[in-house]
Amino acid sequence: MTPNGAGPGLPVAPRLRWQWGLLLLLATAALLFGLRPGAAPLAYSEFKMLLRAHRIERLQLSDSDISGALRTDGLERVLPPARAAALAKAGPVLAFRTLRVADPGLVAELDGAGVDYGAVPGTGWLPMLLAWSMPTLILLLLWSVIQKRGPWGGLLAAGRSHARRYLRQEAGVTFNDIAGIDEARDELMLIVEFLRQPERYRRLGGRIPKGVLIVGAPGTGKTLLAKAVAGEAGVPFFSISGSEFVEMFVGVGAARVRDLFQQAQSQAPCIIFIDELDALGKARGLAGYGGHEEHEQTLNQLLVELDGFESNAGVIVLAATNRPEVLDPALLRPGRFDRHIALDRPDLKGRQQILAVHTAHKRLAPGVDLNALAARCAGFAGADLANLVNEAALLAGGRDREQIEMLDFDQAFDRIVGGLEKKTRVMSPLEKETVAYHEAGHALLAEARPQADKVNKISIIPRGVAALGYTQQSPAEERHLLRRSELLQRLDVLLGGRVAEELAFGEASTGALDDLQRATALARQMVAGYGMSDKLGLACHLSTPALEDWRGRYAAPAGGAACSERTARTIDAEVSALLAASQQRARATLQSQRAALDALARRLIQTEVIDRPALLALLAEVAGADHKPPP
Repeated sequence: MTPNGAGPGLPVAPRLRWQWGLLLLLATAALLFGLRPGAAPLAYSEFKMLLRAHRIERLQLSDSDISGALRTDGLERVLPPARAAALAKAGPVLAFRTLRVADPGLVAELDGAGVDYGAVPGTGWLPMLLAWSMPTLILLLLWSVIQKRGPWGGLLAAGRSHARRYLRQEAGVTFNDIAGIDEARDELMLIVEFLRQPERYRRLGGRIPKGVLIVGAPGTGKTLLAKAVAGEAGVPFFSISGSEFVEMFVGVGAARVRDLFQQAQSQAPCIIFIDELDALGKARGLAGYGGHEEHEQTLNQLLVELDGFESNAGVIVLAATNRPEVLDPALLRPGRFDRHIALDRPDLKGRQQILAVHTAHKRLAPGVDLNALAARCAGFAGADLANLVNEAALLAGGRDREQIEMLDFDQAFDRIVGGLEKKTRVMSPLEKETVAYHEAGHALLAEARPQADKVNKISIIPRGVAALGYTQQSPAEERHLLRRSELLQRLDVLLGGRVAEELAFGEASTGALDDLQRATALARQMVAGYGMSDKLGLACHLSTPALEDWRGRYAAPAGGAACSERTARTIDAEVSALLAASQQRARATLQSQRAALDALARRLIQTEVIDRPALLALLAEVAGADHKPPP
């Protein structure tokens, strides 16, 4: 039971509200109907006939009615028989009531009949006021309940902004909670300094940027950075998503934009943060015709508020998006979103700082090396690193440990990169051997190519949806540019698994699908994007550049080839030639290291997982056996 006797799941406040509502209804009924005892209604003519027949015993006179008591004996001589019989059923004495009409001689008749009568005092103005106001109040109460809970709830407040307002202590984020994006933090310090000391810049004629657009991949800390600006500046912070402006009613989006800026103007200086700006600021005319006027009206109102005739001094707008290419050009011109801040995935130093922030309040074992962990997490964004630390803490808690160990971080990394371990998936001996040779081929090619990322772990334990094994590689250093020779070596590593299957079994399996997709995308990017083909020259034939994500997966370009059919055929031929040459190089390498390939595959079948020290020891053992002199 909860306090005040409320049952579980039923809050106390709603129950009290309905009790007060019931009390108001009863009070209104008492005022309207007087809660008076039941009395037989009489017509005024019947009352006069009974008065003349001396059947009335006593009376009470009020401004609106007459009430009293009458004797029921002998009523049949005064009233019609049916009516007399109906009144006589109540007993010898009957209480009655009749409306009072204008009758100046009534008092004289009462005196002549010897009736005992008196006057009822007037009700006064307060009961009358309550009698008229109570129904109105009850209707307003019911309407408010309908607005909050009914199917049309919030209809009258549809034009109000849904922005959430935070104060500094409520935001709870400062620049001390942010790491790995030092350049962006320094850039936003100008906003903070202006909000703290605006006269320092105004006396020089400076104008602070009205809008700041934060651009970056998901998880890079755009929203966290905006909250830190509000926390450092110590001003109100209005947060809203771009999708919260537009709804089914025409004009609602524009009204919400106006209401948001009016609220912000009343709290200036302050910060408005619009998350996912692309939901609101998508370029006009790209969505087709019809049904999109509401979106354009909302965007037009935002443009007016950002740089219109109305002055919004002291209101700074921060916005975040990971799709800047779809934004309307009018949003990006100077005077609106003047400054653009790009957040990239953190480098090695940034990852170390982010891991230090997220593990500051975690209990780590002495053997945890955050620098080595940061080196393995190349391409991780801030949100990915936070998820890694949390997964490691959950794994350590599940094993009832007092501290988080490096093993927990290793398993958390494998779970994030490869997916959930499928312990119930049983592979046949032939499948297990095929996967072992496949992963051994990847590992040997990676170790044989000097410019390829070195192997960190090899596993043939099924993970995720379809991965039967994986070879985990870690870059030796941060790289931002790749030469043609390095890309060719990456192609060799990608095709090493399929080539190893062909050498071991004489044919390939379907397990190389993902490798072939990535290799084809990389080869096409080299030929049609990077100008690394002698036949095609330096022209770029891709309308949209392909991207490589943090796992090294090359995404196929969305726009396809921006070229003629003849050039497209040439591109296809060059891609096939690159892949065929890479296959030959991989085959030659694995044939020369066939003993190492067989030994590594057998070890994988036995242990299922091999880390880098075990891999290097195995390769050294095989190399020593090959160079041992014959007996």
